[in-house]
Amino acid sequence: MIEFDHVSKSFWTGQQRKVILDRASFRVEMGRSVGVLAPNGTGKTTIINMMAGLEKPDEGEVHRTSRVSFPLGFMGGVVNRNTATENARYIAQLYGLDPDYGEAFCRWLCDIKEYFDMPVGTYSQGMRARFSFSLMLALEFDIYLIDEGMPSTTDAGFNKRAGSILKDRLRDATVVIVSHQPKTLERFATSAAVLRDGKLHQFETLDEARRLYEYDA
Repeated sequence: MIEFDHVSKSFWTGQQRKVILDRASFRVEMGRSVGVLAPNGTGKTTIINMMAGLEKPDEGEVHRTSRVSFPLGFMGGVVNRNTATENARYIAQLYGLDPDYGEAFCRWLCDIKEYFDMPVGTYSQGMRARFSFSLMLALEFDIYLIDEGMPSTTDAGFNKRAGSILKDRLRDATVVIVSHQPKTLERFATSAAVLRDGKLHQFETLDEARRLYEYDA
């Protein structure tokens, strides 16, 4: 479970204070995947980062009682000067996973040959995406966080392998996905919410959420 208890979050833009959440309380229950609809620039990524523990609220508390993933595609824990081998082993240890398994899994899934033993900072954008996706799939979580849909690479073979593994994982896991497009949520969400004016309005179905989201949009 992830629970936001009277959480407030805002940023100073240089001209005005932008409110993301205003004393918002809501809960993500295990077994009920949730999609969050919000226009671009309204704080979707900030909410996902707070769920993952990457950002702290200004006020209130965020409680996590399950194993929550870092946002899909997030590279913040990766050290550019270290090789993929070093990064995979270190992050595996952080999450209590056998580092030998973590390295072997990522090496197999990435399939970037000798580059796996080179500094991540030398990678192309495509190789970085493959490595970050592999890292997340090496770890098993109860709740997976996805920002603006599934990432993909230009490597069709990798996309097929990674997509098949993720599909199996999500069969028994809960997903929180945020997007500005209702269609992006259809594949994952069983319920939905709309971020508007600092509040998260929750609905039983995506259709109900879409009606509020598209009203006066």
